[in-house]
Amino acid sequence: MKRTLFIILAVVGVFLVFGLAFTSMSMRQNASLVTESREFGFGGGASPDMQLPAVEEPAAAPAYDSAIVGDAYNSGVVQTQDRLVIENADLAIVVKDPKNRMAEITALANEMGGYVVSSNLYQSFTSFGMEVPEASIVIRVPADKLDEALTRIKEDAVDIQSENRSGQDITNLYIDLQAQLKAKQAAEAQLLEIMEQATRAEDVLAIYLQVQQVQTEIEQLKGQIQYYDEAVATSSISVRLIAEEGTQPISIGPWTPEGAAKDAIQNLILFAQNFVDFLINFALYVLPALILIAIPLFLVYLVGRAVYRRSRKSKVEVEAVQSEDVKK
Repeated sequence: MKRTLFIILAVVGVFLVFGLAFTSMSMRQNASLVTESREFGFGGGASPDMQLPAVEEPAAAPAYDSAIVGDAYNSGVVQTQDRLVIENADLAIVVKDPKNRMAEITALANEMGGYVVSSNLYQSFTSFGMEVPEASIVIRVPADKLDEALTRIKEDAVDIQSENRSGQDITNLYIDLQAQLKAKQAAEAQLLEIMEQATRAEDVLAIYLQVQQVQTEIEQLKGQIQYYDEAVATSSISVRLIAEEGTQPISIGPWTPEGAAKDAIQNLILFAQNFVDFLINFALYVLPALILIAIPLFLVYLVGRAVYRRSRKSKVEVEAVQSEDVKK
């Protein structure tokens, strides 16, 4: 009995210590995120796929040694962490053929060991109502080849309407994620050790549930760390491809009266043809159809009129008989 009570009290105690330690760490993490957003922010060049997910503050989880968090945060690996910066670029260029240029950018991404995130070819309209082709494409290339990729994308471009490059330093956020992961892994090891010493089934079940929660949080932290690793290793380039004719000023040709007269005569001939087609269609289809519909309606009318007249005549005869009886 005493041994069971000691195990329960130990579990409750380490829960409280671990919760207080992670609350303090979360406060430091939020402060670092505010500082980073003021210094770097998400520049206009970031592509839609590079919106970084906010790291959720971990729920209160069992803790088993307050020194774990401090050791993880102050470890030599964390202290020597290189600066981690996510770089993105956004371009809008004028090209002769947006479709072909989009295919060339796709081949460039594959050549550099990157890939295409999204591509879209569509039709747009200028301010004068002229329809022109336009395309957009988002690619990811290795971060060390970003400058080369931008240079090759801008080659042979008729004009560069806009170019924006942005970066976000995630070093502090990455360090906090690593510290949380190390602390969670240490907590998992302690929980497993305590569970091996437990003898009662309910104690084992309670500790097992805590182990499951910690393991879930560990997997989430690993996924976020992997996401940032990939985001730092590759850079996103968003390119808008504008057709050259869409940027040209509208030109007004010379007035040609003979062309207008020709169009008028052609329109008159088309009207006459359509009018004759209407008369033929009316005579051979519409008129016979109306006659077929009118015949049964006329028969119904005749029957109804005969019934009405007969009933009216009978009524008049009855009234006449009644009036004669009254006179007698």
